[in-house]
Amino acid sequence: MPSRKAGGDLRPATQSDLPALCALIDVSVRELSRGFYSSAQIESALRYVFGADTQLIADNTYFVFPAPDGLAAAGGWSKRRTLFGGDQMKAAVDSLLDPATDAARIRAFYVHPAHARKGLGRLMLEHCSAAAHAAGFGRLELMSTMPGVPLYTAMGFATIEESPLTMPDGVELPMVRMGKSI
Repeated sequence: MPSRKAGGDLRPATQSDLPALCALIDVSVRELSRGFYSSAQIESALRYVFGADTQLIADNTYFVFPAPDGLAAAGGWSKRRTLFGGDQMKAAVDSLLDPATDAARIRAFYVHPAHARKGLGRLMLEHCSAAAHAAGFGRLELMSTMPGVPLYTAMGFATIEESPLTMPDGVELPMVRMGKSI
């Protein structure tokens, strides 16, 4: 169900997208987190939490909306245990979930500020939800940053728990675990 937006079609991300993806993550987190997080929280999260998850790319469950100057948006879903975070957070094998008993993960949504609030996150979420459902999952879970809570709430996700993350430098990042049935 790829859609035409932002100058390009929604398509699976590839390893060659990593430089553009890293640039997107950086500008998205720095710009769209203002007013929700302090500068210290943003910089710490970029160092310890937010980054590319190459397992999602390898699993073919991560997608991008290309734009003429890079990427307009990126996001995915996962059939693996990791709930959030980039490669820098992983230390162990990311085992597979059981669709009969586990919730698929909605992962790593980033939108370039120039393309924010134009429906890309919603389209990406609809695509990922449909793909997870087609893979046999009946429920979705995610760990939302504070800027993401309004989108996920509007898309039918409910709060499971507030789940602040204390990063290695001691900075605390408020986050919300959310879920919904599909």
